[in-house]
Amino acid sequence: MTNTTDSQSNNAAQAERLESAMKGASALSPLARKVSFVTMACVAIGMTGCYGVGTNYNLGFLGFPIPVSPYYQHKAEEEFWKKERYDRVPILGPTTSGGAPVALDPPSDDEVMHALESARPVQGGIPLLYEKQRNDVRIIKEKIADYVDPPRFYPLIGPAQLHHAHYKCTIYFEEKTTIGYPVPHTLHDREAVEVVYIDHNHFHMVGDVEPYTTPAL
Repeated sequence: MTNTTDSQSNNAAQAERLESAMKGASALSPLARKVSFVTMACVAIGMTGCYGVGTNYNLGFLGFPIPVSPYYQHKAEEEFWKKERYDRVPILGPTTSGGAPVALDPPSDDEVMHALESARPVQGGIPLLYEKQRNDVRIIKEKIADYVDPPRFYPLIGPAQLHHAHYKCTIYFEEKTTIGYPVPHTLHDREAVEVVYIDHNHFHMVGDVEPYTTPAL
C-alpha cells in the first residue's frame, strides 16, 4: 500500500515538472524566434558584401547612395531626342525634273525651341534661389538660302546631290528671372528677342556621275 502511494506521488511530481517545463518553453519561444530572426538577418547582410560588413568586395564611397537631380536625366533624354530627329542628314529620292528643287520642310517649333534653349538656356535653375521662365513665345521663320550642289560621289552613300536649306528664325518672348539670394528681386524682360539659324541640309540620290578617280596616296 505504501509503495503504491509513493509511486503515485512520484508520478504527480513528474507531471508537475513536465508541465512547468512546457510552460517555460512556451514562454521562451517568442524570444527564441526573435533571436533566430536577428541571427539570420545578420548572416544575410554579411553575405551581401555591404560596406563595413564581412570581407567581400565593396565599392567604397561609391557604395553609398548619391542623390542626382532629375535635370540630368531630362538632359540625357533631350540630347537623344535631338539626335534622333534633328541631327541626322536624311537621304531622299531624286529631284523632280522640269523645275528647280525647293525645300519644303521648314524647322518645326520644337526644333526652334531646342535651338533657342542651346543658345539661351532657362533650364537647370535652383528653386527659390535662381529661376528663369520664358512666356508668350512668337516665332518667325524665314528661308534665306535654298540651292543644290552638283552631283558627286559621296563615300558610303554613292552618287548624290547635297541640298542646302538655311532658315533664319526670330523668336520674340518674355523672360522672367527670379533671384532669391542674397537680395531677392525679379527681372522681367517683356521684349526679349533671339535669332537662331537652322540648316536643313539633305541628300538627293542621282544616277551615275563622272567616274570617280582615286587620288594617289
